[in-house]
Amino acid sequence: MKKEILPSILLSIVCLLVFSGAYSLIMLSIAQVAPNKGDGFQISANGKSYYENVGQKFTADKYFWSRPSAVDYNAAGSGGSNKAPTNPDYLADVQKRIDTFMAHNPGIKKSDIPSDMVTASGSGLDPDISVEGAMVQVMRIAKIRGISEDAVIALVNKQIEKPLFGLFGPKKVNVLKLNLNLDNLK
Repeated sequence: MKKEILPSILLSIVCLLVFSGAYSLIMLSIAQVAPNKGDGFQISANGKSYYENVGQKFTADKYFWSRPSAVDYNAAGSGGSNKAPTNPDYLADVQKRIDTFMAHNPGIKKSDIPSDMVTASGSGLDPDISVEGAMVQVMRIAKIRGISEDAVIALVNKQIEKPLFGLFGPKKVNVLKLNLNLDNLK
């Protein structure tokens, strides 16, 4: 029995040092060479500071809406709803989001609503929407702001972020950047 206890204690100490100490230092070192030293990217506008890579809540009709959040955009507790796609509560939530979206975007058919506009992301903090999610909102925003749809479409097109290296991920639009630029549109 003494033969097993000492190696177990030593293995526990080595694992503690490696996985708590060395791993943390390696990750900290990698973060230091990353852009912005791993602190995230901040945007300042109108006297406020926002994190570009954390979803923000936009529900006013004069703005592009963000992707729904299961955690109400609380970055301290990110996470999804963990409900199965066949769960009745989940389906009711999605149907409520569809109804709300259609009520605020008259003339849009249910089949035209991109899924990212009515389903939350896994983290609940997705800062981006699909290009289709932005385009389906153009008519509402142009009408409310009294500007042409072409001007809003041009703004969306300027804000499209391409896939990483042209290969990884879809085209997307950062909602915070888009709405800040929308406020500056004359």
